[in-house]
Amino acid sequence: MPPLRHSTAGAVPSAAASAVVDTEDRTRDRVLNAVLEHGPVSAAELGELLGFTPAAVRRHLDHLERTGVIEVKPVAKAGAGAGRPARRYVLSSQGQSKIGDDYLNIAGTALRRLQELAGNDAVRDFAVERFADMEQRYTAEIDAAGSDITARAMALSKALSRDGYVASAASIESKAPLPASLSSVQLCQGHCPIQHLAADFPEFCDAETDVFSRLLGVDVRRLSTLARGGHVCTTHIPTGRPAGKENSVSPEGRVAPRDGSTNQQGRP
Repeated sequence: MPPLRHSTAGAVPSAAASAVVDTEDRTRDRVLNAVLEHGPVSAAELGELLGFTPAAVRRHLDHLERTGVIEVKPVAKAGAGAGRPARRYVLSSQGQSKIGDDYLNIAGTALRRLQELAGNDAVRDFAVERFADMEQRYTAEIDAAGSDITARAMALSKALSRDGYVASAASIESKAPLPASLSSVQLCQGHCPIQHLAADFPEFCDAETDVFSRLLGVDVRRLSTLARGGHVCTTHIPTGRPAGKENSVSPEGRVAPRDGSTNQQGRP
């Protein structure tokens, strides 16, 4: 009997196989980043954004969903009545944890130790100091947008996106006309580099919200956070009156003028 020979017909050289895997990984990363930036987003919308066929998009979405990096969020279509909600994709908590959260375990351990030794006030002071740099860097850019709060919110969104928060700002529209005093903007952040840290220490979310209030010159409200299970961090920004120096918010949460005079008005 002649010796058996191993056929190489149809075999893919290792270098070529590696190239195929690398291409798949890069494509999948593009899909993941698009979900991060545009989520909640449908498969059809992703295909249009990335120039992929529906089959290609769904293959990568199925893989990312199986590995727990993304998840489906049912979203009712506007004007669709009581029909079946549309499938929209967002990053899961696991997916968020894969992006930009290096050293958070060490930071969490250090903060818990700080809390044990010096109490909650020390943690709050640390959080305030952490966002002081953001406020300092953003102030001139947002002030350059003028007194219109919508323009200031858009400027804040751009600054946050530049720092990796994947932010967007949109005016709230309604079928029924709203009084000008009730107009608003929703600021959304698709990524939080300290999400899991903020889940244990909400002082970070509070400090960031206070910075937004001072930068915009109005009292804002946090509607949802990634740290508390939301698919994005959402901040409600009232735009019914122009921003002014008299509308800044102190770190303690009091609406106070920036000129240093006293204003006893508190948050409602």
